[in-house]
Amino acid sequence: MDLPKLLDGRLKIRHLVLIDALSRQGSVIGAAAELHVTQPVATRSLRDIEAIVGVELYERGPRGITPTIFGAAFTEHARAILAQLNQAGRHVVELADADRGTVIVGTHLAGSNVLLPQAIVQLKAKHPRLTVVVREGSPEALLAELEAGRIDMIVGRLTSPSTSTITRLPLYEESVEVFAGSTHPLAGAGPFSLADTRGYPWVLPGVETALRGELEAVFARSGTALPENRVEATSFLTVRELLHHTETLAVLPSLIGRGDARLTPLDVDLGSIGHSVGLTVAADRPLSPSGQALVAHLRTVAEVRLG
Repeated sequence: MDLPKLLDGRLKIRHLVLIDALSRQGSVIGAAAELHVTQPVATRSLRDIEAIVGVELYERGPRGITPTIFGAAFTEHARAILAQLNQAGRHVVELADADRGTVIVGTHLAGSNVLLPQAIVQLKAKHPRLTVVVREGSPEALLAELEAGRIDMIVGRLTSPSTSTITRLPLYEESVEVFAGSTHPLAGAGPFSLADTRGYPWVLPGVETALRGELEAVFARSGTALPENRVEATSFLTVRELLHHTETLAVLPSLIGRGDARLTPLDVDLGSIGHSVGLTVAADRPLSPSGQALVAHLRTVAEVRLG
């Protein structure tokens, strides 16, 4: 096929925004709603883009759309361009007023309750007018936000190696344990096997998380079925409240669970489950001065307090 002419003025930034939304939403209706345009407008714009690049970017189906190999590749490049534009706008603002920068950080359970808050405290002590925006989400959703430049970095568990587009930087190693409320019938006793916990409700991580897969493997190796009486949640606030007020059990990072006086770890062998906590950043997009400042404090907290 001939090389698409993407610089002849036909391809617009709004086209790239639409591609990003289509790949995330998985339907034209969802993308149109997100972008506040009508479905016919979104459909027409998609046809325009496909005419410009000369290939079909999405397979249409009764339940929505799925990126083709061309669509997946084009989405990656579209998000990189949007990320650079977002970065350029914020860089201009920071050059105009260095003390009023903004850093946007995504986080999930492993980084949200100890590492990130302590780093923000240090950062704000030195740069009180610098704005920190924290967004919580699943690792997959946050990665899409990072690729599109809507967040600067992700702080949390590292479950994959670096790639050509994503750099993962370990900061410290963290173990996980089974926790219960301090008044739980099993508190202060043990050791226990997973079979000993079958009579109690559990909070399990969501099925989309790496920790859920590891826990399922531990249950399987022990010959114990997953708890039937369970809640699935990744929000620490939800997990904590359930542990405080019920006889629920949950697996949490040790730093988080042991930092709550109303929770107690149980002597349950989980094998070698543990993980690296660190930073995930875009490999080809330098951090702004604000982002670099936050990273410096994250490293300090990890080395001095958590290492």
